[in-house]
Amino acid sequence: MTDIDIAPRFTSVGAVRDGLRQVQYLADEGIAGVVYLADRLGKPVLVEGPAGTGKTQLAKSVAEMSGARLIRLQCYEGLDESKALYEWNYKKQLLRIQAQRLAEDSGASWSDIEEDIFSEEFLLTRPLLEAIRATEPVVLLIDEVDRVEVETEALLLEILSDYQVSIPELGTVAATQIPMVFLTSNNTRELSEALKRRCLFLHIDYPQLEREKEIVLTRVPGISDHLADQIVRIVRSIRTLELKKHPSVSETLDWARTLVLLGIESIDAEEAKQTLHILLKYQSDIIKAAKELADDGNSARPGGLRPGTAGSGTAGSGAAGSGGRGT
Repeated sequence: MTDIDIAPRFTSVGAVRDGLRQVQYLADEGIAGVVYLADRLGKPVLVEGPAGTGKTQLAKSVAEMSGARLIRLQCYEGLDESKALYEWNYKKQLLRIQAQRLAEDSGASWSDIEEDIFSEEFLLTRPLLEAIRATEPVVLLIDEVDRVEVETEALLLEILSDYQVSIPELGTVAATQIPMVFLTSNNTRELSEALKRRCLFLHIDYPQLEREKEIVLTRVPGISDHLADQIVRIVRSIRTLELKKHPSVSETLDWARTLVLLGIESIDAEEAKQTLHILLKYQSDIIKAAKELADDGNSARPGGLRPGTAGSGTAGSGAAGSGGRGT
């Protein structure tokens, strides 16, 4: 662990929770507690859970509430050092070499040229190095880290443990201040023990019914308490079905905004069926949910999808908001 002094951003768990609420992120004690400890201990946070439950938005909201600059590294298969950490400006280096050749008559040597082209002037910083070199407060978001290969994951280890980057041509670049780091994962693969060991762990699951209702009321302007209640009960029941992809919190919000725009004040089974494509993204899931809605429109069995009836979906820590990718 680095010896850099850590200037606390937050005074208490309650201050984190209240600060996040001010930027419309409804965090419970568990989420606020992990953010507080990450700040005080100077450790990254690994945030796992289903897609669309507010993992990405947590990092964005922490940056907003603390006034820090957000630096985001979007992970994908094939991501390598040149896109995540740094690379040399090869075109500029080539131009420099060609220009130097014209000046060789003046006595310049190759060692002079080599030393010059591997200097700061020719270095292109990528998100990880940018966060390390920043002098102002920074929140570093490493989004969907489970999408990268194990070899690329190893690039993160030095940064997450010592907050420094080794560049062979320049030496070690150490941070002057510790960024708050959030890594998100949708659990598409198991992350290495070495990576997990360097992080605090936070799991964000689908929120409980009352918390999801509060999220909808907070994030969707103009929605009534009655409609919000109907929406979260229908969504909660849909999550009990065997689907390819269960509706996320971000999709709940999209559906709520859609119903408000359509001027619907109380949703019935037919209106729910007509707008299921906002909530579900696979045709087989839409057909299955529509069938349940149709069946429940003619029955009153407990736990069904009829508006106003609570299902028994997965409970867990809830959070408000959805990021650009809903993670």
